[in-house]
Amino acid sequence: MSLPKTLAEDVARNLVMVARLIDEDPEEAYAYARIALRLASRVAAVREAAGFAAYATQKYAEALAEFRAARRMTGSVDLWPVMADCERGLGRPERAMAMAGEPEVQKLDKAGQVEMRLVAAGARRDMGQIDAAIVTLQSPELASNSVQSWTPRLRYAYADALLEAGREDEAREWFGKALEADKDGSTDASDRLAELDGVEFVDVLGDDDPTGADAADEVAPRDEDASGDRDDEDDVRDDADLDDGQDDDEDDDQHGSVKA
Repeated sequence: MSLPKTLAEDVARNLVMVARLIDEDPEEAYAYARIALRLASRVAAVREAAGFAAYATQKYAEALAEFRAARRMTGSVDLWPVMADCERGLGRPERAMAMAGEPEVQKLDKAGQVEMRLVAAGARRDMGQIDAAIVTLQSPELASNSVQSWTPRLRYAYADALLEAGREDEAREWFGKALEADKDGSTDASDRLAELDGVEFVDVLGDDDPTGADAADEVAPRDEDASGDRDDEDDVRDDADLDDGQDDDEDDDQHGSVKA
Protein backbone atom coordinates (compact mmCIF):
# COMPACT_ATOMS: atom_id res chain seq x y z
CA MET A 1 0.00 0.00 0.00
CA SER A 2 1.37 3.41 -0.96
CA LEU A 3 1.02 6.47 1.27
CA PRO A 4 1.05 10.20 0.48
CA LYS A 5 4.60 11.54 0.68
CA THR A 6 4.16 13.58 3.86
CA LEU A 7 2.38 10.74 5.66
CA ALA A 8 4.96 8.24 4.47
CA GLU A 9 7.74 10.43 5.88
CA ASP A 10 5.98 10.70 9.25
CA VAL A 11 5.52 6.93 9.41
CA ALA A 12 9.14 6.33 8.42
CA ARG A 13 10.43 8.64 11.16
CA ASN A 14 8.46 6.74 13.78
CA LEU A 15 9.63 3.37 12.48
CA VAL A 16 13.24 4.56 12.61
CA MET A 17 12.77 5.46 16.27
CA VAL A 18 11.27 2.03 16.96
CA ALA A 19 14.33 0.33 15.49
CA ARG A 20 16.68 2.65 17.35
CA LEU A 21 15.09 2.27 20.78
CA ILE A 22 13.69 -1.25 20.89
CA ASP A 23 16.75 -2.77 22.60
CA GLU A 24 17.62 0.05 25.00
CA ASP A 25 14.18 1.51 25.76
CA PRO A 26 11.40 -0.88 24.69
CA GLU A 27 8.62 1.18 26.26
CA GLU A 28 9.61 4.27 24.30
CA ALA A 29 9.91 2.19 21.14
CA TYR A 30 6.42 0.85 21.79
CA ALA A 31 5.09 4.42 22.05
CA TYR A 32 6.56 5.29 18.64
CA ALA A 33 5.15 2.07 17.18
CA ARG A 34 1.67 3.01 18.36
CA ILE A 35 1.97 6.37 16.62
CA ALA A 36 3.01 4.69 13.38
CA LEU A 37 0.16 2.24 13.76
CA ARG A 38 -2.37 5.06 14.09
CA LEU A 39 -0.98 6.68 10.96
CA ALA A 40 -0.75 3.60 8.73
CA SER A 41 -2.41 0.50 10.13
CA ARG A 42 -2.79 -1.03 6.66
CA VAL A 43 0.95 -1.16 6.01
CA ALA A 44 2.49 -4.57 6.73
CA ALA A 45 5.84 -3.14 7.86
CA VAL A 46 4.04 -1.00 10.43
CA ARG A 47 2.08 -3.97 11.80
CA GLU A 48 5.29 -5.99 12.03
CA ALA A 49 7.16 -3.19 13.83
CA ALA A 50 4.23 -2.76 16.21
CA GLY A 51 4.34 -6.49 16.86
CA PHE A 52 8.03 -6.49 17.74
CA ALA A 53 7.61 -3.44 19.98
CA ALA A 54 4.76 -5.14 21.84
CA TYR A 55 6.81 -8.35 22.04
CA ALA A 56 9.75 -6.44 23.54
CA THR A 57 7.48 -5.07 26.27
CA GLN A 58 5.99 -8.53 26.95
CA LYS A 59 2.56 -7.60 25.58
CA TYR A 60 2.30 -11.01 23.94
CA ALA A 61 -1.38 -11.01 23.02
CA GLU A 62 -1.02 -7.68 21.26
CA ALA A 63 2.20 -8.77 19.58
CA LEU A 64 0.58 -11.97 18.31
CA ALA A 65 -2.34 -10.02 16.85
CA GLU A 66 0.02 -7.65 15.02
CA PHE A 67 2.18 -10.48 13.67
CA ARG A 68 -0.90 -12.30 12.41
CA ALA A 69 -2.07 -9.13 10.67
CA ALA A 70 1.32 -8.64 9.03
CA ARG A 71 1.36 -12.26 7.88
CA ARG A 72 -2.09 -11.94 6.33
CA MET A 73 -0.91 -8.87 4.42
CA THR A 74 2.31 -10.39 3.09
CA GLY A 75 1.69 -14.14 3.06
CA SER A 76 5.22 -14.59 4.48
CA VAL A 77 6.09 -17.28 7.04
CA ASP A 78 9.07 -15.35 8.42
CA LEU A 79 7.19 -14.38 11.59
CA TRP A 80 6.16 -17.95 12.39
CA PRO A 81 8.81 -18.57 15.10
CA VAL A 82 8.14 -15.33 16.98
CA MET A 83 4.40 -16.00 16.76
CA ALA A 84 5.03 -19.37 18.39
CA ASP A 85 7.11 -17.70 21.07
CA CYS A 86 4.20 -15.34 21.78
CA GLU A 87 2.14 -18.45 22.50
CA ARG A 88 4.78 -19.42 25.06
CA GLY A 89 4.62 -15.95 26.56
CA LEU A 90 0.85 -16.36 26.93
CA GLY A 91 1.38 -19.60 28.86
CA ARG A 92 0.42 -21.88 25.98
CA PRO A 93 3.57 -23.94 25.24
CA GLU A 94 1.50 -26.74 23.75
CA ARG A 95 0.37 -24.36 20.99
CA ALA A 96 3.97 -23.41 20.34
CA MET A 97 4.84 -27.08 20.00
CA ALA A 98 1.96 -27.59 17.58
CA MET A 99 3.22 -24.69 15.46
CA ALA A 100 6.69 -26.29 15.41
CA GLY A 101 5.18 -29.23 13.56
CA GLU A 102 3.29 -27.21 10.95
CA PRO A 103 4.28 -27.14 7.23
CA GLU A 104 5.19 -23.44 7.56
CA VAL A 105 8.39 -24.43 9.34
CA GLN A 106 9.70 -26.15 6.21
CA LYS A 107 9.29 -22.90 4.29
CA LEU A 108 11.56 -20.98 6.69
CA ASP A 109 15.16 -20.22 5.80
CA LYS A 110 17.95 -21.74 7.89
CA ALA A 111 17.94 -18.91 10.46
CA GLY A 112 14.17 -19.21 10.83
CA GLN A 113 14.36 -22.97 11.32
CA VAL A 114 17.00 -22.59 14.03
CA GLU A 115 14.82 -19.96 15.70
CA MET A 116 11.87 -22.34 15.57
CA ARG A 117 14.01 -25.04 17.15
CA LEU A 118 14.91 -22.67 19.98
CA VAL A 119 11.25 -21.85 20.55
CA ALA A 120 10.27 -25.53 20.53
CA ALA A 121 12.99 -26.38 23.04
CA GLY A 122 11.80 -23.54 25.25
CA ALA A 123 8.25 -24.88 25.05
CA ARG A 124 9.50 -28.32 26.10
CA ARG A 125 11.18 -26.75 29.11
CA ASP A 126 8.00 -24.81 29.94
CA MET A 127 6.22 -28.17 30.14
CA GLY A 128 8.96 -29.66 32.34
CA GLN A 129 10.34 -31.87 29.57
CA ILE A 130 14.00 -30.99 29.96
CA ASP A 131 15.39 -34.14 28.33
CA ALA A 132 13.15 -33.60 25.30
CA ALA A 133 14.33 -29.99 25.15
CA ILE A 134 17.95 -31.17 24.99
CA VAL A 135 17.13 -33.58 22.17
CA THR A 136 15.25 -30.84 20.30
CA LEU A 137 18.36 -28.64 20.30
CA GLN A 138 20.65 -31.41 19.03
CA SER A 139 20.99 -30.72 15.35
CA PRO A 140 23.52 -30.33 12.53
CA GLU A 141 23.53 -26.57 13.23
CA LEU A 142 24.56 -27.21 16.85
CA ALA A 143 27.29 -29.67 15.85
CA SER A 144 28.70 -27.45 13.10
CA ASN A 145 31.99 -25.65 13.66
CA SER A 146 30.81 -22.89 11.35
CA VAL A 147 29.77 -19.75 13.23
CA GLN A 148 26.56 -18.14 12.05
CA SER A 149 24.42 -15.38 13.52
CA TRP A 150 22.35 -17.91 15.46
CA THR A 151 25.31 -19.98 16.74
CA PRO A 152 25.88 -18.22 20.11
CA ARG A 153 22.22 -18.44 21.11
CA LEU A 154 21.86 -22.04 20.00
CA ARG A 155 24.93 -23.15 21.93
CA TYR A 156 23.88 -21.09 24.94
CA ALA A 157 20.38 -22.60 25.00
CA TYR A 158 21.89 -26.08 24.81
CA ALA A 159 24.30 -25.34 27.67
CA ASP A 160 21.50 -23.91 29.79
CA ALA A 161 19.32 -26.97 29.21
CA LEU A 162 22.21 -29.28 30.10
CA LEU A 163 22.77 -27.36 33.32
CA GLU A 164 19.10 -27.65 34.28
CA ALA A 165 19.39 -31.40 33.68
CA GLY A 166 22.30 -31.55 36.11
CA ARG A 167 24.95 -32.20 33.46
CA GLU A 168 27.29 -29.50 34.73
CA ASP A 169 30.51 -30.57 32.99
CA GLU A 170 28.82 -30.66 29.61
CA ALA A 171 27.11 -27.36 30.35
CA ARG A 172 30.45 -25.72 31.11
CA GLU A 173 31.83 -27.02 27.81
CA TRP A 174 28.93 -25.59 25.81
CA PHE A 175 28.90 -22.27 27.63
CA GLY A 176 32.55 -22.07 26.59
CA LYS A 177 31.63 -22.82 22.98
CA ALA A 178 28.89 -20.21 23.10
CA LEU A 179 31.38 -17.65 24.40
CA GLU A 180 33.83 -18.47 21.59
CA ALA A 181 31.14 -17.74 18.99
CA ASP A 182 29.67 -14.71 20.77
CA LYS A 183 31.80 -11.88 19.41
CA ASP A 184 29.07 -9.28 19.97
CA GLY A 185 28.25 -10.18 23.57
CA SER A 186 24.68 -11.18 22.76
CA THR A 187 24.65 -13.71 25.61
CA ASP A 188 25.96 -13.74 29.17
CA ALA A 189 27.93 -16.94 28.59
CA SER A 190 31.02 -15.48 30.27
CA ASP A 191 29.05 -14.77 33.45
CA ARG A 192 27.56 -18.25 33.46
CA LEU A 193 31.00 -19.79 33.11
CA ALA A 194 32.34 -17.67 35.94
CA GLU A 195 29.39 -18.71 38.10
CA LEU A 196 30.08 -22.39 37.42
CA ASP A 197 33.75 -21.87 38.30
CA GLY A 198 32.86 -20.13 41.57
CA VAL A 199 34.19 -16.74 40.53
CA GLU A 200 32.59 -13.83 42.39
CA PHE A 201 32.54 -10.30 41.03
CA VAL A 202 33.23 -7.53 43.55
CA ASP A 203 31.49 -4.19 43.26
CA VAL A 204 34.43 -1.80 43.47
CA LEU A 205 32.02 1.10 43.88
CA GLY A 206 30.41 -0.39 46.95
CA ASP A 207 31.41 0.60 50.49
CA ASP A 208 34.59 2.28 49.30
CA ASP A 209 32.79 4.48 46.77
CA PRO A 210 34.40 7.92 47.19
CA THR A 211 31.15 9.53 46.09
CA GLY A 212 29.13 7.81 48.81
CA ALA A 213 28.24 8.63 52.41
CA ASP A 214 31.68 7.67 53.77
CA ALA A 215 33.28 10.25 51.54
CA ALA A 216 30.88 12.84 52.90
CA ASP A 217 31.94 11.89 56.43
CA GLU A 218 35.57 12.39 55.48
CA VAL A 219 34.85 15.83 54.14
CA ALA A 220 33.16 16.96 57.35
CA PRO A 221 36.38 17.46 59.45
CA ARG A 222 37.75 19.77 56.75
CA ASP A 223 34.64 21.90 57.20
CA GLU A 224 35.39 22.07 60.94
CA ASP A 225 38.98 23.16 60.23
CA ALA A 226 37.69 25.83 57.94
CA SER A 227 35.29 26.93 60.68
CA GLY A 228 38.21 27.07 63.10
CA ASP A 229 40.13 29.25 60.67
CA ARG A 230 37.18 31.59 60.45
CA ASP A 231 37.04 31.78 64.26
CA ASP A 232 40.73 32.76 64.33
CA GLU A 233 40.07 35.44 61.75
CA ASP A 234 37.18 36.73 63.87
CA ASP A 235 39.49 36.89 66.90
CA VAL A 236 42.03 38.92 64.93
CA ARG A 237 39.31 41.31 63.82
CA ASP A 238 38.04 41.63 67.41
CA ASP A 239 41.57 42.47 68.61
CA ALA A 240 41.89 45.05 65.85
CA ASP A 241 38.54 46.58 66.82
CA LEU A 242 39.67 46.72 70.47
CA ASP A 243 42.86 48.53 69.47
CA ASP A 244 40.81 50.97 67.41
CA GLY A 245 38.59 51.57 70.43
CA GLN A 246 41.58 52.36 72.62
CA ASP A 247 42.89 54.77 69.99
CA ASP A 248 39.52 56.48 69.89
CA ASP A 249 39.56 56.90 73.68
CA GLU A 250 43.00 58.48 73.53
CA ASP A 251 41.80 60.84 70.79
CA ASP A 252 38.81 61.79 72.91
CA ASP A 253 41.07 62.65 75.83
CA GLN A 254 43.19 64.87 73.62
CA HIS A 255 40.18 66.57 71.94
CA GLY A 256 37.62 66.89 74.72
CA SER A 257 36.04 70.03 73.17
CA VAL A 258 34.76 67.97 70.31
CA LYS A 259 32.74 65.62 72.58
CA ALA A 260 31.35 68.53 74.52
